[in-house]
Amino acid sequence: MSTLYTIGYQRKPLATFVGQLREAGVDAVIDVRLRNTSHLAGYTKRDDLAFLLREGFGIAYEHHPELAPTPEILNAYRENGDWTAYEARFLPLLEERAAGEVGREILARYRAPCLLCAEPTAEHCHRRLVAEYWAAHLPGLTVVHL
Repeated sequence: MSTLYTIGYQRKPLATFVGQLREAGVDAVIDVRLRNTSHLAGYTKRDDLAFLLREGFGIAYEHHPELAPTPEILNAYRENGDWTAYEARFLPLLEERAAGEVGREILARYRAPCLLCAEPTAEHCHRRLVAEYWAAHLPGLTVVHL
């Protein structure tokens, strides 16, 4: 039995973010953002976050853009806010990109990985869809949203 965590960083101070990861025993942050180098991302810019997690807390960092939506899917959702349409376009993309195999590989490397995205809650975030996809395809996986 494995546990997969998910976390969003928006409106979350660094101390809270790291505290939640440490309290859960997360050993790897799996960044599933399409864009992870924005100057607006603060402490979550790819290179800064990888350094901070590794050097400060011994937490691995990997970026997996194949688990992110395409720019077209993301932009359409931002324009119309239609979550049902977003899911209908994103879920087949996970199948097309062999997301189950990606999940198996990540779960083989880490004891307690955590999917990272920006959204403060998992309800309308693709990290929840990835986590649910993995839970449906990888037996014994429990998902916890931090």
